[in-house]
Amino acid sequence: MSSPCDPQHAPAGDVGAALMMIDSRLKSIHDGKTGTDPEQQELIDQFAASLGPGGVDDVLDGACTLIYMFMRWLRMAHEDHGKDVIEYVVPNLVATMRMMPKSVPPETIPTMAGLVIAAGTDLSPSLWRKQYGYWTEEEMTPLEATAFLLAEHINRITDDPDFATRLITEALTRSDEG
Repeated sequence: MSSPCDPQHAPAGDVGAALMMIDSRLKSIHDGKTGTDPEQQELIDQFAASLGPGGVDDVLDGACTLIYMFMRWLRMAHEDHGKDVIEYVVPNLVATMRMMPKSVPPETIPTMAGLVIAAGTDLSPSLWRKQYGYWTEEEMTPLEATAFLLAEHINRITDDPDFATRLITEALTRSDEG
């Protein structure tokens, strides 16, 4: 029996836009910049304003798709070593989010952990979240942080600062070809 949170029922959203935002954050961190570059933030704000309500929903779904794809890759990598992805990734992610109280308010951590656990158990993070209502303003930055932290985790374990971005870009290219 299929779950109502099965990924086949979920909209992919604008994965490209979500990836662009995450990749931009990854690059700024690796370039040694702390905080958000005001020029970069202005571009992101302009981009977000140009999306309109439907576009914002597409980017939210795209961020959830990234979380799903990152967790799928992490699950396969952990299973290759006889490890459980939930056991190894979620505590690290939660501990890191707890160290970021300005970006990730403590009350959003259970939802962000839930998204990751949903993805880690092969459920759609966006459909899992939507059963609890629409996204709140307070969840926007934590959602981005969750996708960012998963990408950074993948980049660290592969010892390649661009691996997570390349992983998604190659998957998008394959889906366009198919």
